[in-house]
Amino acid sequence: MTEPTTPENKTPAPTARELEEEVARTRAELGATLDQLATRMSPKYQANQFARATKQAAGDAGTFVTGGGLPATDARRKRNAQVLLGAAAAGLALVVIAVVRARRH
Repeated sequence: MTEPTTPENKTPAPTARELEEEVARTRAELGATLDQLATRMSPKYQANQFARATKQAAGDAGTFVTGGGLPATDARRKRNAQVLLGAAAAGLALVVIAVVRARRH
């Protein structure tokens, strides 16, 4: 597409066809963007993303427990593994407390 004619820029103004093509491209890009946003906001997509992240965090936590350490290159994966390990530790603490209380009574 050409730029409009200005005193500093002596190029010709865009033709009607060039403008129509630009509008068509922009509409197509906007439509694709809206489709992507609708997909990302769908409950099914969100559930799949959560399941994938949870499986990955479980794998990373398993690697940590076996001595492989936490992911060093991806902060989100590291955080997710730490949250999962913390939740597991809290769950284990609750079970221990429940067992100790049950034995006392």
